[in-house]
Amino acid sequence: MGREFLDLFEVWAESYDESVEGHDKEYEEVFRHYSRILNTVAERSHGHVIEFGVGTGNLTARILDRGLKVTGIEPSPAMRKIAEAKLPGKAQIHDGDFLTFPEVENPDTLVSTYAFHHLTDEEKREAIGLYGKLLPNGGKIVFADTMYESAEAFKDAIDKAKENGFHNLAADLEREYYTTIPILKAMLEENGFRASFSRCNDFVWLMEGEKF
Repeated sequence: MGREFLDLFEVWAESYDESVEGHDKEYEEVFRHYSRILNTVAERSHGHVIEFGVGTGNLTARILDRGLKVTGIEPSPAMRKIAEAKLPGKAQIHDGDFLTFPEVENPDTLVSTYAFHHLTDEEKREAIGLYGKLLPNGGKIVFADTMYESAEAFKDAIDKAKENGFHNLAADLEREYYTTIPILKAMLEENGFRASFSRCNDFVWLMEGEKF
């Protein structure tokens, strides 16, 4: 359920905001258009929002700025501490993950950025099945995450990272559970969602599923 990466999250917590601001050359492309990506996810949200993988609270702040109610889910104590300091008293942030989280009444939109790849494909399928039961008709999943058009494109990304000397990035790509758009599209459609995907940069796509 992604919790096998908790030690990594604890290490990332203090440097995450610096990385997303483009100060880490290896991850510069991963986080290109970061602010625009967060704004797009926030703009496509409505009603009561559950955010999975709150991290340091950057997306949470944008959703709150739109006047929406946010229930945050974050497994990392270090990340939660930073997010809560940024947003004192403005949002509830609970210990949890994509599959195990406190009961939330009447959610309308489920959002996440840069986190769904911490689940295996089997766990992603389980999560989307859960969301299909949780959301009403018209409810939405809006996730921005690294994914690929094909297995070949994924392999090419790893090879390119190695060629560029981006060894940490290559290790991340090989260690975590990145998947392909056709697999995610099938998961969404099997659970009653209309699926669409739009590219944000060379790594990140916006995945939207609307329940019908």
